[in-house]
Amino acid sequence: MRDLHVHTTFSDGRSTPEEAVQAAIAKGMETLGFSDHSYTDFDTAYCIPKEKIPAYREEINALKTKYAEQLEILCGIEQDFHSEESTDGYDYVIGSVHYVKAGGAYLPVDESKERLLDAVRRHFGGDIYALIEAYYATVAQVAESIRPDIIGHFDLISKFNEGGKLFDESHPRYIAAWQSAADKLLEAGIPFEINTGAISRGYRTTPYPAAPIREYLAARGARFLWSSDSHRADTLCFAFPED
Repeated sequence: MRDLHVHTTFSDGRSTPEEAVQAAIAKGMETLGFSDHSYTDFDTAYCIPKEKIPAYREEINALKTKYAEQLEILCGIEQDFHSEESTDGYDYVIGSVHYVKAGGAYLPVDESKERLLDAVRRHFGGDIYALIEAYYATVAQVAESIRPDIIGHFDLISKFNEGGKLFDESHPRYIAAWQSAADKLLEAGIPFEINTGAISRGYRTTPYPAAPIREYLAARGARFLWSSDSHRADTLCFAFPED
């Protein structure tokens, strides 16, 4: 009963840190890790405002002391690949990719299906597999660039692809792209999260990474941890296995 991927009202979450703490205690959790989104100057709609980073760290650290007898609390950060903020001083870092950079633009891959398809049309000549290849080429650099403790939602590019709505996940180009990124990250020995966030928010019925990717990683010695990518206190440990 530990969950290390949790967002609050400091970034794009709906619950305050203390509301999440109280929910974690009520669930009987052992460890709660906060990992709000790192600041990105090209898109400030979803991340911790730069001026509020000190307040975020101060509040989480105050909660550590206040609830020390009931719950282990950690102050982490979900560091986007394109963030230029320092990760020094956090208890842990989740390394994630939310954007593909093309033509000087930062193209979000998880904001909406419409934004994703617009990026394909405008920047990749209508070839969705070209965007996918750019995404996984970026993911492949996460370990070296961010040096995280956890690899976040490896195949986030598939968020809107439930049932193959946008592309074929058995297509040779898709498989080659994710396998290349997986092989690079496996060299670093960093755990991958099994992320249930898209299930709780109604986009998917299965976690990230998809089963074929998990099987590929597991067969090559990858380590995993469950995370909820929670944006509300009531979705902590969402759809985690019970044993």
